Amino acid sequence: MSKIWANSGDSHLVEPDDLFTTSLPADLAARMPRSVKDEDGSHETLYVDGQEFRRRMPKAANLTDDEGRTVSERAPGANDKALRLVDLDGEGIWAELVYPSIGVWMSSITDPDLLAAGCRAINDWAIEYQRFSPRYVCTATIPLLTAEHAVAEVTRAAELGFHAGYFSVTPGLGVRDWNDDMWEPVWAAMADAGMVVSFHIGTEAHDAASFHGGYFRGPGGALINYVETTYGGQRAVTKMIAAGVFDRHPSLKAIVSEGGATWGPFIADRLDEAYRQHASAVRPPLPKLPSEYLYENVYASFQHDRSAVKAMTSMGWNNVCWGSDYPHIEGTFGHTQKTLHELFDDVEPAAARRITVGAFAELFPHVPPAPANED
Repeated sequence: MSKIWANSGDSHLVEPDDLFTTSLPADLAARMPRSVKDEDGSHETLYVDGQEFRRRMPKAANLTDDEGRTVSERAPGANDKALRLVDLDGEGIWAELVYPSIGVWMSSITDPDLLAAGCRAINDWAIEYQRFSPRYVCTATIPLLTAEHAVAEVTRAAELGFHAGYFSVTPGLGVRDWNDDMWEPVWAAMADAGMVVSFHIGTEAHDAASFHGGYFRGPGGALINYVETTYGGQRAVTKMIAAGVFDRHPSLKAIVSEGGATWGPFIADRLDEAYRQHASAVRPPLPKLPSEYLYENVYASFQHDRSAVKAMTSMGWNNVCWGSDYPHIEGTFGHTQKTLHELFDDVEPAAARRITVGAFAELFPHVPPAPANED
């Protein structure tokens, strides 16, 4: 089988257990997110700033096959800068947009100063990955309880060398949403720094009182919850478009990772329909149709969805990226080449190249070009 090289618009670091204890004072470190799994692997308890979040783990959540291998055994590069490149080369993955893992739970912290300290700690660690290889595009975790803290960390992250900022799909608990004017300084800072606003699905802020391990319970809950995770990213960029963020900052780019891509043309059509049919109620007015901002400023990554390929080849959304979700269980590690061939063997080469490497390269032009596909 020939080798298809691809960039990943969605991958993850796996933070070491001692990340916060070695970088923060003990009183702050004790309040940062940490995970404790039951001995049988059936449940996980997450501790975040005095709150406890209990959730059921998917069957064999740490395994890739029937051999019983752990994350570190099946993906030895998950948290090793050098070995990770060996894993990527074997899979045919060139560069990655890399998000945190346990760090996504920091959105449930309610103390602005604590959150800012935690973000600085994880960013100081993550930038060392990026400095090791230009193939790693690590996301700077941005504290999203106040605009002041967010701008300060965006500015610091840009000085460190980050090219992307990780944003949870909703701001912190009790904070005004993305279409509110309070975030204008943050969008301006991101645009000025040339950093990509990077939303990862399933990262809504939670409080322990209302959390029950998912969005819904009952029959079909597992499937319903998996689908539900995709909507947060769609809502986030819809709010940015409707609030005129991309009109005020035309150079600003946003990506929604791991949420599929077929939704893009639908959201574009729906926004245009609302703009035409309900123009008298639209505030702020936009000089272009909302769809134009989506098609120009918004990107999305997917893993396995064949329909996502059609979003570009049949529906005209050029900002579609593939993503591996390395090293997570629902990702493609171990069968990346099989997945890429199933997705792209019947796709015109220029379109396939655009999705596998081109859109990513457009977002992150500093990354060395991906190799040509190998026969």
